[in-house]
Amino acid sequence: MTDNKPDPAAGLPGIGAGFLVAESAPPTDLSLVVRLPGGRAAGYSRTSNKLILGLVGEMASGKTTVTNYLKKKYGAVTHRFSDPLRDVLARLHRPETRANLQQLSTLLRQNFGEDLLSKILAADAAADAAPLVIIEGIRRAADMIDLKKLPGFRLVALTADERKRYERLTGRRENPDDRAKSWEQFQAEGRAESEQQIKAVAKEAAATIDNNGTFAKLYRQVDALVK
Repeated sequence: MTDNKPDPAAGLPGIGAGFLVAESAPPTDLSLVVRLPGGRAAGYSRTSNKLILGLVGEMASGKTTVTNYLKKKYGAVTHRFSDPLRDVLARLHRPETRANLQQLSTLLRQNFGEDLLSKILAADAAADAAPLVIIEGIRRAADMIDLKKLPGFRLVALTADERKRYERLTGRRENPDDRAKSWEQFQAEGRAESEQQIKAVAKEAAATIDNNGTFAKLYRQVDALVK
């Protein structure tokens, strides 16, 4: 009699090789199982050589610059902690200001658990078939709960002087309220609940990038992470 059971190594549509989706109990030969929407479990194989870089750093420390460089040079795929929040704000027809993002994040975590965003991002990263995945915007110890279980995950901290970060923030257009932000507003946002644990989390990083210099200096440090 022919065995028609699917081959776990072949993967499934939308999940990719090295993944297995289980409707009930997760398989025992996988390094990680993350619950996906609908209650399904995405398992991440021990044999995968995927590199997952989690970026932590204060506002305008260079996280997006590093992400864009890795996407352009190495074909990395990125998942940001702010993505689910921006999705909700867009559905609510509310501006994606930093204040709204911070307030929504606090509201969701208070009602659905501090590790809510960690579960979302870990599931997204586990289900991504790309060999290089960037997780941008880690801020809290709870953000690491599920991410650090991912095989191939490395936490990378970015640092830059406060005044330099302010100048970079007001010179970009990531959020609609950044460009006109005063020095006092920037400092106040740096003391917000969402920013308070960043330095403590950064101490757990496997590598630290100093982003006080030129782009060339920054990119040399980034290249060293993926070689």
